[in-house]
Order: sequence, then C-alpha cells, then structure tokens
Amino acid sequence: AVARGGIPVQPPTDYVDEHGRVVKATIATYGDTVHSFIEREEYRGVFMPGFQPINEHVPVPETGIAAIDHIVGNVELGAMNQWVKYYRDVLGFSQLVHFDDHDISTEYSALMSKVMQNGSGRIKFPINEPAEGRRKSQIEEFLEYYGGPGVQHIALATGDICATVDALRAAGIPFIHVPDTYYDDLEQRVGKIDESRQALQERGILVDRDEEGYLLQIFSQPLQDRPTLFIEIIQRKGSRGFGKGNFKALFEAIEREQAKRGNL
Repeated sequence: AVARGGIPVQPPTDYVDEHGRVVKATIATYGDTVHSFIEREEYRGVFMPGFQPINEHVPVPETGIAAIDHIVGNVELGAMNQWVKYYRDVLGFSQLVHFDDHDISTEYSALMSKVMQNGSGRIKFPINEPAEGRRKSQIEEFLEYYGGPGVQHIALATGDICATVDALRAAGIPFIHVPDTYYDDLEQRVGKIDESRQALQERGILVDRDEEGYLLQIFSQPLQDRPTLFIEIIQRKGSRGFGKGNFKALFEAIEREQAKRGNL
C-alpha cells in the first residue's frame, strides 16, 4: 500500500505473547482516520497480544447486530475525488456507485457521495462531500464540529431490525424521528414486504427496494454531545444498495435535528 502512495503511520510491527504472533501495520486516510492491516494466521489467543479474557460474567443485552455493513466518511468540498483515487490506487478498491446532489438534496442543502468497495465486496466505504446549497448542510455541520474530515456513521447489519431497534432503544440509544406521512403510501412505493407497516412506523424504520430486493434502515442520533458520529441499523433482504429512495426522507429527518441545534 505504501509503495502505491499510501500514507504510512506504522510499519509492519510484531506483537507476540504465549499464544503466537500478530503483525499490524497502519496507513492514514482522510482527517485523523486510519486503516490498520492485521495478519493473525499464527495467533491463537482471544484477540490480540496484551489482551486477557474476562473471567467474570458481564451481562450484555442481546441486540442482534451481526456485522459492520459499511462505514461512511465525510470530507471537505472538492476532496471526495481525491480520496476516491486514493482508495483505488492504494488499496485497489473500485467505485460501486455514485450519488450526486440531484439524488441527495432537500430544499436547503445537498451532498454528493461515491461508494468504494474492495474486490470481494465485503468492505464498503462511502465518501461524502457537501454540495452547494442555500444553508449549511449536515456534512458541513459535521466538518465544523469534528474539526475536519472523519467517519460520519457506521452501518451495522442485523437479521431482525425491529428486535435490534427495540433492544438498542431499551439500552438508551435515541433514533431520529421520521414523520408518519412517510408510511402513507409505503406499499405502493416499495411493494410487498414481510414486515407490517405498523411495526415499521412505530419504530421509524425506512424501507427501500431495488431490482435485487429491499432493505430496511434507521439512523441514530449522534452518540455524543457533538453532532458527529452516529450509527445506522440496516437489514438487507436481497438489496445491495444504500437506500436511495430514502435519501430525501433521511436527509430531511437529519436536517430537523440540525435545525433544533440552530445549525441549519
């Protein structure tokens, strides 16, 4: 990666304990974000050298979260293509899809996004940048409060989004509000789905369909006192997309929260 132009942070370094060896190397990407490469074929420990298993039982609520689906980064206006090229040249990623300001816009603001993925399609990194708008966009608000480019949200995959949202709400995770009007013509927009409209409406879960199937998704509010990092919960039922049909509804919901903070 470094030979291809990657920004080095840590050269390949051995970490060793009685369970074996792990090799770790790190490169930088946008802002203070880094990517670490881990080689652990020879390691048989619980996680990494230096970590010990917890012997006492620590109760952890079951949420149904199975994996990371994708990780979204926000960069400055004009920087998206630079980082798209970086992921392509350095990591060998390819561009999966491109959304422009006509796809993701509201009355007040807009953004552009390109989704980069690795060869197997298992790792996906959408990269957002703000577009010209009448007011400050959610991307510009993030950049201001984060102090520059960084990870906007982490999408977590589940096999039962209703149960996962219920468990996370019970644990204190707040989600953004979606108006009831979103569900008025849901079946006409997305066709037949397995979940009841009432169950989705009660939880504020959005639905989108493409030629391969459909997906369900919901965004949390920021996880800290600044409007920066949040999480998305996503359940895929065939669809490999990113909820293009929900972009406007999601963007408007985020802008309502932004307006409450006085930043729109």
